[in-house]
Amino acid sequence: MTKRILTWLQATSDQLHIGNYFWSIKSMLDLSQEFPDAEIFLFTAIMHTFTGLHDAEQLKTNVMNSLKLFIACGVDPKHFLIYNPADIPAHAQLNRVFECFTIMGTMERMHSYKEALDKGKKWEIGVGTFCYPILMAADILLYDTDIVPTGKDQKQHVEYARDMAQKFNRMYGETFKVPDTYIKSEVAIIPGIDGRKMSKSYNNYIGLLDDEKTISKKVKQIPTSAQTVEEPKNPDECNVYKICKLFLTPEEDASLRKKYLAWGLSFKDAKDYLYDKIIVFLKPIQEKYAKITDKEIVKLLADNAKKVNVIAQKKIDEVYKKIGFSL
Repeated sequence: MTKRILTWLQATSDQLHIGNYFWSIKSMLDLSQEFPDAEIFLFTAIMHTFTGLHDAEQLKTNVMNSLKLFIACGVDPKHFLIYNPADIPAHAQLNRVFECFTIMGTMERMHSYKEALDKGKKWEIGVGTFCYPILMAADILLYDTDIVPTGKDQKQHVEYARDMAQKFNRMYGETFKVPDTYIKSEVAIIPGIDGRKMSKSYNNYIGLLDDEKTISKKVKQIPTSAQTVEEPKNPDECNVYKICKLFLTPEEDASLRKKYLAWGLSFKDAKDYLYDKIIVFLKPIQEKYAKITDKEIVKLLADNAKKVNVIAQKKIDEVYKKIGFSL
């Protein structure tokens, strides 16, 4: 039976970063090779982004740029079903159903809520942020998803979706497929230039659209130890290496590790090597991105909305009938 794979990227800024690429886009590309006959759903999480971004023009710009970058990074629109969930009414409809099955305590244990609390925003947290995982569960379960590629920090949300599917199935009979997560351990958490998880909210990311000057500045900001050139160094304790290895072949990785463990490698040399690798990686992405027009993206979303609506409406009709909404 054909498998369905689904993932998403938020449009919280006007571009994506290398963390987004390695844990999400590359995971999807790898899965498309592993399951060449799979149906692959890829959406921009515009409804999630709206929890914190209410500037309409900025939201449109962010979404447009992120979708262009999906394609520039190798996502084939002929093989990947790229869509905007705001064009699919069933997302909001299923979200409402799941809200009525979810207790407050469950949402209070979610990372999205706890993270907002940790930032001292207890009295600023919107209901949309609090209920963020519920909408995500609707996004996933609406399409009978088999596999969800995700980062380690998002695993909890997929687990909630699994719980919701099982709970609904117990109450109303087999309705939703229980999805599995797909987490590549080597890219489960991509480090930012400060050592924390790479994130737009931490402003510690290297963007896919950053120019050479910006990348050079960011790479130079990566903190290193006080070890001298003559001293051997542990690559696994160096954030320069942790980021650099994302771009290396196994042979290049082995060579770089050998240099770290020997003597004679300066952190400046390591940073210069990382800079060169990033530039080589980003150049073709940026060139392809520049050739994609807004008109192409608008048409792609309009065409795919028709296809996705058929799938989503069938599922919401089934749900409404079972819970008594369809009289």
